[in-house]
Amino acid sequence: MPDFNVVLSPGNVDAGFINTVIEIPKWSTLKVEWNREVAAFQLDRVEPSIFAKPVNYGFIPQTLDEDGDELDTLVLTNDPIPMGVFLEAKVIGVLKFEDDGEVDDKIICVPADDRNTDNAIQTLEDVHDRFRQKLEHHFTHYKDLKKPGSTKVMGWGDAEEAKAIIHECIERYNNK
Repeated sequence: MPDFNVVLSPGNVDAGFINTVIEIPKWSTLKVEWNREVAAFQLDRVEPSIFAKPVNYGFIPQTLDEDGDELDTLVLTNDPIPMGVFLEAKVIGVLKFEDDGEVDDKIICVPADDRNTDNAIQTLEDVHDRFRQKLEHHFTHYKDLKKPGSTKVMGWGDAEEAKAIIHECIERYNNK
């Protein structure tokens, strides 16, 4: 397996496109994380089935969020994307999030070429309110059985705010 932080760039962030690597396919209960020390995927834990991921979960290479991990992505597709697949994605927004008091933002994105929907999702406003509510609910409660109240959704931001966060995380990675 390649070291994604070596072989991939973050992408063309200013144009609104990123590279993202899938860690957890949609509907999985396996909490898999990229371990950059050994350049491999590692199973962190198995979540209760009621907390299966409602979206594909990944990361942007060559970034570091404030929590010390690569910056997370939530990739919106109808189908699960297998672990280890990378794709070019269009940035549409950010779910501002805290986990145990640490900033752990989630960049919301869609495949750059989605012929199934004819690229229907261009901005966060194109995502149905009910789906955003489901994401908020998931991230507010997915640790409730182990650490109730340890996660908090802080709101949403548009693509410009998301790109600013990505740039901050690239800078943090480059200065590590």
